[in-house]
Amino acid sequence: MASFPLNNILFLDIETVPQYPSYHELPEEWKTLWGLKAQYLIRNKEDETVETIYPKAGIYAEFGKIICISCGVIQGSESGKKMILKSFAGADEKTILYDFSEMLRKWSADEPKYLCAHNGKEFDFPYLCRRLIINELSIPQVLNITGKKPWEVNHLDTLDLWKFGDYKNYTSLNLLAHALGIPTPKDDIDGSIVWDVYWSARNDSEKVRNLERIVTYCQKDVITVARLYLRMNGEPSLNDENIEIKS
Repeated sequence: MASFPLNNILFLDIETVPQYPSYHELPEEWKTLWGLKAQYLIRNKEDETVETIYPKAGIYAEFGKIICISCGVIQGSESGKKMILKSFAGADEKTILYDFSEMLRKWSADEPKYLCAHNGKEFDFPYLCRRLIINELSIPQVLNITGKKPWEVNHLDTLDLWKFGDYKNYTSLNLLAHALGIPTPKDDIDGSIVWDVYWSARNDSEKVRNLERIVTYCQKDVITVARLYLRMNGEPSLNDENIEIKS
């Protein structure tokens, strides 16, 4: 398995939600467009309707938005590795994307750098690019694959590494972590209810608390992705006491 300089890898994870709290709050044009999309999602699912499947809208960049990007870098040598985490989160997606992009440009300016996520090639990386375009923001060079040859794309994917060429198989982050004996990343929520946690807040203080829960969940996924990558490359793991969260 190819190995890249650990200090040159940014591990990341994103959390997304539907753009509206419920199907009934969609503007009419978006209801029509979601209805066309949902037709393909509810085929052969007699218990699902256009309305009940709307919570899944968050996984599609056209109907969802990013509420949290968490990322981390490993610093130090093998004997003294530590991980620095930072999150970009909030209700203003454009600000999240702008701040993350500016950080990404500065971090990747001097030498070849790599991005790593679980299922990143199918989800995180393209979703980020699509939402950047929708928000009229430019795509940082390290994230953009347009015009690049396959060997010029600096994207790493722990799911891709685990497949070993088997493109039929999907293994969730949680399952792979359990299989390799890595502590589960899940906190008091999981990805299937992030939309509900985000949209169920009734006041500003509850919104802040719920977003903090989502950020914590996202950061734990980043740590797990890093530990999976280290394990699959024969590197010692990260200890909890060597993980630092930057504000």
